[in-house]
Amino acid sequence: MPMYQVKPYHGGGAPLRVELPTCMYRLPNIHAQSSGPALDVSHVQEADPSLQALESRQDEILKCLYELKAAVDGLSKMIQTPDADLDMTDILQADEPSALVTSAVDLNSVLGKGYGALKDIVINANPAEPPFSLLVLHRLLCDRYRVLSTVHTHSSVRNVPGNLLTCFGEQTRKQSRHEYQLGFTLIWKNVPKTQMKFSVQTMCTIEGEGNIARFLFSLFGQKHDAVSLTLIDSWVDVAIFQLKEGSSKEKATVFRAMNSALGKTPWLVGHELTVADVVLWSVLRQTGGASGTLPTNVERWLKACENLAAFNAALKLLK
Repeated sequence: MPMYQVKPYHGGGAPLRVELPTCMYRLPNIHAQSSGPALDVSHVQEADPSLQALESRQDEILKCLYELKAAVDGLSKMIQTPDADLDMTDILQADEPSALVTSAVDLNSVLGKGYGALKDIVINANPAEPPFSLLVLHRLLCDRYRVLSTVHTHSSVRNVPGNLLTCFGEQTRKQSRHEYQLGFTLIWKNVPKTQMKFSVQTMCTIEGEGNIARFLFSLFGQKHDAVSLTLIDSWVDVAIFQLKEGSSKEKATVFRAMNSALGKTPWLVGHELTVADVVLWSVLRQTGGASGTLPTNVERWLKACENLAAFNAALKLLK
């Protein structure tokens, strides 16, 4: 029995009906026919002048963005392919010719203080693919510094041609070790890429012929402007990734670009020899590209390289 008993508040037996809402806010339908005045259609279709101005301004902005995107795409193409319509050598020629500055390099600032110990650059190279650029740079370093050069053979390599074992010539050390400024040790070893170290404790291995050549050439103390440095790095990358590892179409593109650049200056970048010339010459000799038919300017440049004593000494290893 319930505690409280109340009577039902709706009378009779009729069911309770409650109308539930179907929307949050009710508004009159403007599309429905009404007895009021007709809606002015021309007023609805007519656009606001400020809205039209905003739309035209948006179109102009989008057009400028598309033009900017096209310009950026063109610049990226110029960096990736040396035969692009816009040639950075034109910009270099347009500027005032800047003389190459060569200064003596403090080896302590580059290689670190050795506290009396000889700064020894150790390079591991595969005799199946001799890095001719490093042999050229070694000869150039010997002209600048007192270099103690040694050649060794690793146990991973069984047979090394005799000309590679004597690639630094007959090493007859007449001075004590501490009287040399730089040590250059070449180890013929079965490695996938050429490797270099000059401090086992403080640095990681530098891999790749192009990267090692960049480092060794920095020891000559040459100074270039930003445009020339960019061109030099670009040519080194082109030599390794397109001329050495690229397809025949890519190689033909590189030869066209080289012929164009060498038609303006005697060397690839300006009027002085750079690491770009050394690495490109090395790759041409490694791949056999120098033995084929070359464009006129490239062939003249190749002869100019091999007339130098450092290149000529490395060239003898091929014979």
